[in-house]
Amino acid sequence: MAQTAQIQKQRIRKRESLIHSKSGFAVLIAALIIVMVISVGIAVSIGQVSIPLVESYRILLYKLTGFQFGSTPIEAGSYTNIIWQIRFPRVLMAMFIGAGLALCGAVMQASVQNPLADPYILGISSGASLGATFAILIGFGAIGWLGQTGVAFWAFAGAMGASLLVLALAGIRGKMTSVKLVLAGMVINALCSAFSNFIIYFANNAEGIRTVTFWTMGSLASSGWNKLPLISIVVLVAILFFLLQSRVLNTMLLGDEAAVTLGINLSVYRRLYMLLTALVTGVMVASCGMIGFVGLIIPHIVRGLVGSDHRKVMPVSVLFGALFLIWTDVIARSLISSVELPIGIITAMIGAPMFMYMLVKKGYGFGGN
Repeated sequence: MAQTAQIQKQRIRKRESLIHSKSGFAVLIAALIIVMVISVGIAVSIGQVSIPLVESYRILLYKLTGFQFGSTPIEAGSYTNIIWQIRFPRVLMAMFIGAGLALCGAVMQASVQNPLADPYILGISSGASLGATFAILIGFGAIGWLGQTGVAFWAFAGAMGASLLVLALAGIRGKMTSVKLVLAGMVINALCSAFSNFIIYFANNAEGIRTVTFWTMGSLASSGWNKLPLISIVVLVAILFFLLQSRVLNTMLLGDEAAVTLGINLSVYRRLYMLLTALVTGVMVASCGMIGFVGLIIPHIVRGLVGSDHRKVMPVSVLFGALFLIWTDVIARSLISSVELPIGIITAMIGAPMFMYMLVKKGYGFGGN
């Protein structure tokens, strides 16, 4: 029995050494990219109208590069319109949203030194919900120069306002700390939720309440080419920035005292990271509603694979988050025939049991734990 346990431990160490090595990490990144390409092709093929996988790749390759393979010419037919105008923008939106949420989750967990943190720890979700509820039920969603983007505008304004309130509250009377940030986030979450419920309770608008309910559960149904530029630019810039911040993020895991000895003022970086993650998450929430658990569980899974070094955690989290949301969206729109479920329901149904399992097994790893 003891010999069998020893053999299992040796196998685990061998597997970890392969993943943690430079070549093993490069293989992991390459494998994730390949799976991503395959997943995109499958995702655009699945729906109410089933499209052959080869045909999906033919259309995507032709639209992206102008190259056409196969004897059948690609024309502006029903398959082309379905893939290029409806499904492909939605898959790209899922990819960017998933990558952004996972990125923000990894940054948040390092910044507040709390493995239970996610992109909504600053009250972003409740602030965005308050803004959207205000726009939909009180009637400021589509007036004046805001047009049809009114709900998104107010949701973003609510998310940023809540985040700024948390930062101001956490910075009162002394240096901002991770504990004060978490507590301030809880207070603002409760406050914004209370105001949202107050508006809903007195609103005499059944259709508006249904809209608010669906929005708060998250959905990619409104995805389109018009929304992709803002989301893609914000997420890509955030990815590039935080990939260059791995040293500071690793230092945050050591604590404030260790950072002082290294000459790094974590309070300044923490405030900067909070604002940036709030901005990124606010843009994403304004576009597709609130999608929970992605920023919470993906960094845990990644740290279990590659360790706590953010030089590896950040890129792998981005790819894992993108893959996770692509397939979650496929499940949401194909699980029940002719009915599309809010994607937030699916992420919660998958994420909550997964997180409970990780808590029980204590296999998520954070810092040196």
